Amino acid sequence: MDTDKRLEEIEAQMAAPDFWADKDAAQKLVRKYQQLKEGGEGHEGGGATLAILAGAGGDDAEDFAAMLAGMYRGYAGKKGWSVKTLDDNQNPQGGYRSILFEIDGAGAYGRLKHEAGVHRLVRISPFNAQSKRQTSFALVEVLPKLAPNEKADLKPDEIEIQFAKSGGAGGQNVNKRETAVRITHTPSNLSVHVSSERSQAANKEKALELLAAKLFTKQEEDAKAVKEGRSIAKTTANEWGSQIRSYVLHPYKMVKDHRTGHESGNPDKVLAGDLDDFIDAASAGGVQ
Repeated sequence: MDTDKRLEEIEAQMAAPDFWADKDAAQKLVRKYQQLKEGGEGHEGGGATLAILAGAGGDDAEDFAAMLAGMYRGYAGKKGWSVKTLDDNQNPQGGYRSILFEIDGAGAYGRLKHEAGVHRLVRISPFNAQSKRQTSFALVEVLPKLAPNEKADLKPDEIEIQFAKSGGAGGQNVNKRETAVRITHTPSNLSVHVSSERSQAANKEKALELLAAKLFTKQEEDAKAVKEGRSIAKTTANEWGSQIRSYVLHPYKMVKDHRTGHESGNPDKVLAGDLDDFIDAASAGGVQ
């Protein structure tokens, strides 16, 4: 059933004089209504896994990845969602070469899926002695947390598993045992790296779960591309080709979404997690 139609049905039920006669049933319906308003049902209404990958640009790009990580933590906090870091590769300056979050809360994926794509930062580089303007890029990937029946099957002969020591900032080992796990699906070259759990077995289980979700999502996207007559090669190989949003801190201050045209003149507020207007505009515009 269409989400808008279901919302209308629930609103009609909530308007009935005897709606609160069965308090438990009423509260359950209110929670369902809030979930639908946030992001729909299925993967739309559930949690998400969000990865941020620094692009070319060294310390500046890695610092931008940390800024985006702070932005999504701030947004999750405003929504009352929980955030857990599954893996990160941090540089000595506190920037991230990559970071992987698990975000749990009603409607998290339905909202955050609109953030997937290339983000661009323009500013005076704090890492440049000549105070030159620097442009940096970071890629945001968003996956739904899928139910077991929705995940793709991983065949043992199609995956490679590698173990390594979990590392801290600057590459320092915080755990001498090889608990970190990287798993690669060789036919697609998709891979995930998890180091958050205390044991190798727990990290392996989480990595397999994420890889299955990643493969399922890719298969869904490929099927959609074929149905719409688009080239799978173009949609998968050009992930760094188009930017979805620019954050300009110099010579003026502005955040602009290139898909919808929505703008804000307050980058500090946006980078602190004030994203609802951008996400609402993307949702209303049918951005996937």
